[in-house]
Amino acid sequence: METKYPLLNTIEYPSDLRKLQKSQLKQVCAELRGYIIEQLANNPGHFASSLGVIELTVALHYVFDTPNDRIVWDVGHQAYGHKILTGRRTQFKTNRKFKGLSGFPNPKESSYDAFVAGHASNSVSAALGLSVGARKLNIDSKVIAVIGDGAMTGGLAFEGLNNACVNPNNMLIILNDNNMAIDKPVGALSEYLTSITTSAWYNRWRFKIYHLLRKIGLMNDRKRNRWLRIGNTLKNAASGTHNIFENLNIRYFGQVDGHDVLQLVKVLTDIKNFDGPRVLHIKTIKGKGFTPAESEATIWHAPGKFNPETGERIVSKASASLYQDVFGETLLELAKNNEKIVGITPAMPTGCSMNIMMEAMPDRVFDVGIAEAHAVTFSAGLAKAGMMPYCNIYSSFMQRAYDQIIHDVALQNLDMVLCLDRAGLVGADGPTHHGAFDLAYLRCIPNLTIASPLNEAELRNMLYTAQLPRKGTFVIRYPRGCGQGVDWKDQPFEEIPIGKAVCLQEGTDVAVLALGPIGNEALRAVNSQKLRLSDGRIQTVTEPVEVRLDSAEREQLHEGKARIKSTVGIYNMRFVKPLDEDCLHHICQTYKRIITLEDGVLQGGFGSAVLEFMADNGYNLPVKRIGIPNQFVEHGSPAELYHMLGMDAEGIAKAIEG
Repeated sequence: METKYPLLNTIEYPSDLRKLQKSQLKQVCAELRGYIIEQLANNPGHFASSLGVIELTVALHYVFDTPNDRIVWDVGHQAYGHKILTGRRTQFKTNRKFKGLSGFPNPKESSYDAFVAGHASNSVSAALGLSVGARKLNIDSKVIAVIGDGAMTGGLAFEGLNNACVNPNNMLIILNDNNMAIDKPVGALSEYLTSITTSAWYNRWRFKIYHLLRKIGLMNDRKRNRWLRIGNTLKNAASGTHNIFENLNIRYFGQVDGHDVLQLVKVLTDIKNFDGPRVLHIKTIKGKGFTPAESEATIWHAPGKFNPETGERIVSKASASLYQDVFGETLLELAKNNEKIVGITPAMPTGCSMNIMMEAMPDRVFDVGIAEAHAVTFSAGLAKAGMMPYCNIYSSFMQRAYDQIIHDVALQNLDMVLCLDRAGLVGADGPTHHGAFDLAYLRCIPNLTIASPLNEAELRNMLYTAQLPRKGTFVIRYPRGCGQGVDWKDQPFEEIPIGKAVCLQEGTDVAVLALGPIGNEALRAVNSQKLRLSDGRIQTVTEPVEVRLDSAEREQLHEGKARIKSTVGIYNMRFVKPLDEDCLHHICQTYKRIITLEDGVLQGGFGSAVLEFMADNGYNLPVKRIGIPNQFVEHGSPAELYHMLGMDAEGIAKAIEG
């Protein structure tokens, strides 16, 4: 590595970068790009986004005095170069690994990470707060927000822009325009950004006039916005165009080639000391410098392992269907038979597999861009109009539409489906992406049915059940990744009775109540472990537990028919709202102990619902709740995280042993 990266190896921190000559910066960029390609080939992460901002990252740290000057990265997919230049180059091999570096900027990790990142569109608001706060405290600190054109569609970004001129600040907004989010951007803003520009001559002229007026006392912070409005009016009249940023009294500079590091250094140097908020609009290519990523940016957003020489992706054959593909294929199948079904996603058609229906029925799928709140209310409007919307949003992103779920959906008891992909622990993306809170924040809302499937077949049938008449607002949560390998394709649809559980194994001693795919861990625990029960007996179960139950068996659920006699009972509860109260009465009257399993937070979740039922009905059995504790869980593989929290088969077996 010493010979491969001669300049990069001399840069431990940005202060080292600033010792270099400008003429050396192109080589730094080339080495940084090569290093990222080499590292991510074997340790996957967000690839194309970081390659697209190499030159910008180098220029920012070269021109600004970081960490005293603060860079706020929106989302954080693009921050790998930033991490490498800020003291974490030798640690970068641990990126996204358990106990290693976070895949996103995190102030706990480094003083160079000015603000937490992970969700889109927060950078402008956060940077504005940092800038105003620095001024209030008389701290000489410049603040830069780096936001992409995809994230700029989020409502929060515009709320920040709208407020940017209310209080004095020196915030610089870098608009990284690569005409990509994860998928291609949608909406009028994307088209608009291609058309706006401001000449260098105009900016130089305005800058000189500004300082002249300030020198003779006709300009101050209070008057600046007035003069900006006058200047913008004259410019718009002369050019026949309008600039949304300048109309918000935010000075605009652009468009600038985002891959010309020397030009970026010059422009940033010229404008870094300007007073007031300003936007630098740069044009970049997502995946720049790696041909496969440039040509297929969506695939190379997070490509997994690949050959850095040939660009060939190393794709391992999945052991089972992805839950998201079960959703995508089932949705298309349902839509063919129900003309009212439409799909809605906020910029995640490939991520949630709604692209399957989009390709077959483009007029019945709506990608609304990064705008989760709008996605929910738009879906509500469609439902009110008589359509059957399936609104698919990642669990952690649905948090951003909480008010809309309550006010626009539940209050009206609309017939629609909210599909929460990536529920539970998602793995390497860590705490900003774990779908940990949905059960807790949704369970208290009236008029919702909340379900979670045990496997692919059950997800398919839940999606079918949700669109049947008079089901109201139906919430279905399911995890990232592969299912259990059960047959689900081309199977006849079966309506699932709302609020009814399934007994997978009847017992007498310990009842394990599971919600969602974590129930499979309970099955593995019972099938593979020697369990010491409360009365001292050792139970070894070797006979496989059959998960699939036919209709007749489901009807006999509470009639005492047992599939496998055991001291451990296992119940697939399927619904947290409504709960199967008949089943819970049976369990509380039959068993000595109860264990609840969920892949969400314990406070307010499924286990809490069971405890509430028991308290309301006077039951006093010992209850052990297994789930996510009241903490933000770090990143790592799902297997590592489940084991750490005692949520895997081994941890469940220990809980059963008592």
